[in-house]
Amino acid sequence: MPDWPDRRLLQLLNIELPIIQAPMAGSDTVALARAVASAGGLGSLACALLSPDAVRESARAFRDQNARPINLNFFCHRMEAPEPAALETWKEFLRPHYERCGLDIERIPAPRLRMPFDEEYCQVVEEVAPEIVSFHFGMPEAALVSRLKRRRIIILSTATSVAEARWLEARGCDAIIAQGAEAGGHRGMFLETDIASQAGLFALLPQVADAVSVPVIAAGGIADGRGVAAAFALGASGVQLGTAYLLCPEANVTPLYRRAIEEMTESGTVLTNLFSGRPARGIVNRYLQECGPMSDAAPAFPFAATYVAPLRAAAEKAGSVDYLQMWAGQSGPLAKSMGAEEFTRQLAAEALRQWSKTGS
Repeated sequence: MPDWPDRRLLQLLNIELPIIQAPMAGSDTVALARAVASAGGLGSLACALLSPDAVRESARAFRDQNARPINLNFFCHRMEAPEPAALETWKEFLRPHYERCGLDIERIPAPRLRMPFDEEYCQVVEEVAPEIVSFHFGMPEAALVSRLKRRRIIILSTATSVAEARWLEARGCDAIIAQGAEAGGHRGMFLETDIASQAGLFALLPQVADAVSVPVIAAGGIADGRGVAAAFALGASGVQLGTAYLLCPEANVTPLYRRAIEEMTESGTVLTNLFSGRPARGIVNRYLQECGPMSDAAPAFPFAATYVAPLRAAAEKAGSVDYLQMWAGQSGPLAKSMGAEEFTRQLAAEALRQWSKTGS
């Protein structure tokens, strides 16, 4: 069996397989991260929806009788509260949907917002000392990055363009996740603003690999060994998969969400800002068909989600996907239902076989 054609990421992260389980807020679990790590890949935990105490507890649960590396993921967005007029516009946009569900939009509970990496999160990271921290939407302020560097924590972040990749490398990123348009969930865009111009992975990846000197991790539309082998052929040192892990029993996926993934077609997802206020790829449902998928009425991320959350809860209670937020990438139809450890090992074996076939 051939070896990996590029071992830089393996050496950087101290892992055996160049496969990263993507952080997926609400869907990833400690069990999922541990299973991927047990196979030799890198398990990840999304922390943007977790309180500092919950981050501490999750990291400690991963560490329990486990010496494998862990990746803690945080967001780096700006918290700029919308003007009252913008919120009223959003409420009027959603009001007919509230009425359809028998809800009162004037009585909205306050959920926990997705919070950016800050001093409090940094203190927790310094305490639990993960081997890797990854970021979405750029990087934290330089002083916080310096503190992580002093702890010898490896830093990853997401780029959706060559300009973003160069910006990340210049600010101390140790490896860059090149996110193609195919990827599920939120775009990692922070310099770019036009989602219509976002490149697909296999157009973006070789350009990023040529532009930076650090290892590049391919993300978006990869779900089997063919995709992994192709990513390496285009300059990747590793791959990151999210949607492909959602059918694993260790993932926190409701039966409705799971069935939607199982029934996906190749055109079953769209980019939408109707859930959080920021573009993200998810499975099409009634809400997205009727209202979007994009709308100028949505206020800034993450404040739009406050008003959509009751609709999501009502739909789930009714056994309907009409208003469910079901992040998924375009590789959804390739996802398989099997344990995460077995899937990770199988993925690596398939990729190496594919690599062997090319004679490279």
